[in-house]
Amino acid sequence: MNIAPPKGVGPLAKREASLAWKLLSPTLIIVALVVVLPLLAIFWISVKPVGLADLRAPEVRVYERLRGDLLSVGDTGTLQYRVSNSSPKSSITEVSFSDEIPSGLLVTVNDDRCSLSGQVLACQIGELQPAEKEQFKFPVEVIEALSGEPDIRAIAAVTEGKASSSLTNNEFTLDNFQLIFDAEDFWDVMYATTFYTVVGTVGALVFGMFAALLLNQSFKGQGLFRGFLLFPYVAPVIAVAFTWITLFDPFSGSANALLIQMGMVDAPINFFGERGLALWMVTIFEIWRYFPLSFLFILARMQSIDSEMYEAADIDGASPLQKFWALSIPQLLGILSILFLLRFIWTFNKFDDIFLLTGGNAGTRTLTVNVYEQAFAISNIGAGAAVAVVVFAVLLVFATLFIRFVSKEEGL
Repeated sequence: MNIAPPKGVGPLAKREASLAWKLLSPTLIIVALVVVLPLLAIFWISVKPVGLADLRAPEVRVYERLRGDLLSVGDTGTLQYRVSNSSPKSSITEVSFSDEIPSGLLVTVNDDRCSLSGQVLACQIGELQPAEKEQFKFPVEVIEALSGEPDIRAIAAVTEGKASSSLTNNEFTLDNFQLIFDAEDFWDVMYATTFYTVVGTVGALVFGMFAALLLNQSFKGQGLFRGFLLFPYVAPVIAVAFTWITLFDPFSGSANALLIQMGMVDAPINFFGERGLALWMVTIFEIWRYFPLSFLFILARMQSIDSEMYEAADIDGASPLQKFWALSIPQLLGILSILFLLRFIWTFNKFDDIFLLTGGNAGTRTLTVNVYEQAFAISNIGAGAAVAVVVFAVLLVFATLFIRFVSKEEGL
């Protein structure tokens, strides 16, 4: 949509264009916040040496407690502080803490780094190395009658310190990309992703077209059958995935029992556990689950084609196959190309289906499953973000080439 005023327009057109930009600005800001910022964050993390534990900035932690029976005047004990650096990688500088001592207690300061002003104890520690701990012990005595056992944690200690997080500092690296590209199974993952995406996308389109050709005819119960075909797409994915796992279970599944009784196999088949077969199974599940979407779009396009062309072809003696190839296919190329682009992108990004069926095992680990495993299974957030960047780059190249060449040929 071009809302910029052309050259030589009057002030009214300029005001209208300015008003249009002002009206669009909230939408543009929301899109930037929802889409652009997370995308930039993924690119940023992909070149940072960060793990799951590094997402939280380093902080100074203080644990305090009183040792001894401090109930009566003259009782003595020990006030203990344990100061630690929460980060296993980054150091913290200018570390200090202060704490208010409960009234009625007298603390003897025996550390040069600490001082007591009234009832406020302050300690200057300096630098804490990664995961370093410092302990302080001060003698304490009850000098006034107390109503009960003093609670040193009633007022939390105040800590200070400066640290640079590996997530926000200026340290960048390409080790994350080197790690994923040098992995022994990287090309196996790429093959599984490509096979799953291409075969799943083409299969969904082909079966969707067959279903659309069938439903394009008038017959009794057409509406009921159409609703039945939509079931795989509208059913909850976790329900249908569990059903497939149960159906093809090698020990109690109905599919194996039927194959054995028919004499087609001698032993149960582990459909989702055998390498090669498992990839075919998750791809077939993808086709079965998402062909209804293609079927709806293709059927809608078929019903908008002028029936006079088919009547003329009937007069010329064309067979059903000839009519389909010469008349239907050219009219459907536009919607088929759009569906192929959308289904390719969605299937390439698909995670839940494979994860529910196989968990990425038996040769079914795709790039999206690899993102999860890198980021959460082994807590390498940087490597997970790097795989996500690879996914984005592949889809960007595919979409650019598809739109540049295929869409022009189809007149889109």
